[in-house]
Amino acid sequence: MYNLKNNVQLIGRLGAKPEIKTFENGKKLVNISLATNETYKNQKGEKVEETQWHRLSAWGKIADIAEKYTDKGMEVAISGKLVYRNYENKQGEKQYITEIQVNELLLLGNK
Repeated sequence: MYNLKNNVQLIGRLGAKPEIKTFENGKKLVNISLATNETYKNQKGEKVEETQWHRLSAWGKIADIAEKYTDKGMEVAISGKLVYRNYENKQGEKQYITEIQVNELLLLGNK
């Protein structure tokens, strides 16, 4: 039950090739943009499609898998936790980031 406190599960398509960062100690970080789509009919009966974009990050083996086997447009399922970070940019302004730290990645199909 502990994992249910902060758990995100999404199925969507990659918006770009994953960005890989390799650090001096050999650890890898991958950043991925994921699009999820929702379709519904509005009050006029017209079909409306909304796309939400999600920022994903993953380390270690998941980063290796993403680097080797994923590409823009590929459908994936992920499970992870929601993380909030902040930092100061070069202008001294505080920047806020919301992302999903992936702990499971399932490849569902090609583009």
